[in-house]
Amino acid sequence: MANTIHVDVVSTEGSIFSGEATFVALPGESGELGILPRHTPLITRIKPGAVRIVRADNGEEEFVFVAGGILEVQPGTVTVLADTAIRGHDLDEAKATEARKLAEEAMRNASSDVDLAKAQSEFASMAAQIAALRKFRKK
Repeated sequence: MANTIHVDVVSTEGSIFSGEATFVALPGESGELGILPRHTPLITRIKPGAVRIVRADNGEEEFVFVAGGILEVQPGTVTVLADTAIRGHDLDEAKATEARKLAEEAMRNASSDVDLAKAQSEFASMAAQIAALRKFRKK
């Protein structure tokens, strides 16, 4: 138990991942965070990108794309509360690329600052998803 940490990745759609891990890496608000068992407790915002979980049962890496959210680290537990989360193997580059193009179009056609901000947020999320997808498909 001391060499593992329980990880829960939850989104509004439900539980995306729940299990024991030996290491977790994710995009924190101020940069990349690496979490090992017995990490100091913390709460921080996370940016769009990939959560990398090294599973304790088989040593394989599990990837979950998150569109942002909150990270909570407690003794023995890591909880990622994501706005949106998609398992790495469920990412679809064609869909993400199309969504990015639609967001670009929305930015060009924005009729207000609110519309522009929403489109920019969507564009950033899709760009991060595509980057995460390409990075982890190479492995």
